[in-house]
Amino acid sequence: MKTILTKKTTYAAALLAAASAGMFLASATSANAQVSVAAMAAAQSAPAVSLSSEVFVERKSTNSAGVESVSLKKPSEVVVVPGDRIVFKTTYKNNGAEAATGFRATNPMPAPVQFVSVREEWAEVSVDGGATWGKLSALTVLPKAEAGVAAIPASRAAIEADVTHVRWVFIDPIPAGGSGDISYIGIVK
Repeated sequence: MKTILTKKTTYAAALLAAASAGMFLASATSANAQVSVAAMAAAQSAPAVSLSSEVFVERKSTNSAGVESVSLKKPSEVVVVPGDRIVFKTTYKNNGAEAATGFRATNPMPAPVQFVSVREEWAEVSVDGGATWGKLSALTVLPKAEAGVAAIPASRAAIEADVTHVRWVFIDPIPAGGSGDISYIGIVK
């Protein structure tokens, strides 16, 4: 039982660290730079768009009438175990006096989490560490080479487990004072 508790604690700690460490990368055309959220907050020349990340664990419950509902809990409020659905939510706000154009936010997938879906249909994913981007259904991967096998590997359709990063490229400028949120869902491995 001690090993299980250690794993559960590790999952919760990893998820909390992902939320608080500013795993998102962000950039705007006006800044001409891509920096971590923590560096953005520290730098004087940082873009005016601020980001804050939160991580939630989905919990389902059924009332006495048999109606199922889903609630979101902070990882510190529940025991996080493999198979739990995790919601990563990022809130953005343009604190500047001008619209932020060409804004993009990128999130590397936390190691203990497998990608499931993204809320915004205009978001993109990468299955190769951020080298290429697109809709999951349009991406392919090469199988990992096996020792001693000389055959040329054939590519296959990418699947959720292949996703390494999620990216949102804002087509419309974020107006001065404008805000909103973006999110994706994963499952604890």
